Amino acid sequence: MKPDLSDLESLAREAGEIIRAGFHQHNQIELKGEIDLVTETDKQSESFLLGAIADKFPTHRVISEETGGREGSDEHVWYLDPLDGTTNFAHGLPIFSVSIAYGKVGTPTLGVVYNPISDEMFSAEKGKGTWLNGSPIKASSTTKLSQSLLVTGFPYDRFKNPDNNLSHFNKFTLQVQGIRRLGSAALDLCNVACGRVDGYWEVRLEPWDLAAGTLIAREAGAIVSKTDGNPDMLTAPYSVTAANPDLYNEMLKVLRGDV
Repeated sequence: MKPDLSDLESLAREAGEIIRAGFHQHNQIELKGEIDLVTETDKQSESFLLGAIADKFPTHRVISEETGGREGSDEHVWYLDPLDGTTNFAHGLPIFSVSIAYGKVGTPTLGVVYNPISDEMFSAEKGKGTWLNGSPIKASSTTKLSQSLLVTGFPYDRFKNPDNNLSHFNKFTLQVQGIRRLGSAALDLCNVACGRVDGYWEVRLEPWDLAAGTLIAREAGAIVSKTDGNPDMLTAPYSVTAANPDLYNEMLKVLRGDV
């Protein structure tokens, strides 16, 4: 048995209700790393999603952020981020999301990303397009770095690991109109998909950060790859570059050190 896009949207909305209820409330916060947070709301959202998928699709495999997920068939795989943007959530900044993708291992065919505060549902089906709250969306047509607004992020262990994206950030800063750091990789890809930003890059992510958003951005006309141009997004090491075809090529030149 396979889900359809409406199944993913329903799951995201129900998880979003859990997150909305926990927003601005006192949350127990734990540290997974020096600055990597997890809240009780992350765990509640994940528990709901894992239970709902197990009830309806008991043989399916799940790859999820907090618990690691559940074993099952590689022909039916779910990628879950129950609360992408936990640091924003913990600080009361309303930029976070639920991210859900489904397909064969490494190849999502359905994806949704839902911001429960703005009530924005981004959804995509492989080969059929991308929608925001039911209306089709497309990536921007900006072709020049000098006219582009980009978005990025930084890894949690950036204090200790030299692969921390700061050199790329410095290079892009001197060539683009602006750079934003918004704090939710899934929403960053969705913002590329609907043209709010022209491009996105980031290093050292995880598959649940990328699975749904990659499909959403690609179906909206963006090219999405790792920062070295490899299109296989769901094998380690995980990184991302996303933009319309012309701007994507300009971004790759910077990331490769060609300019």
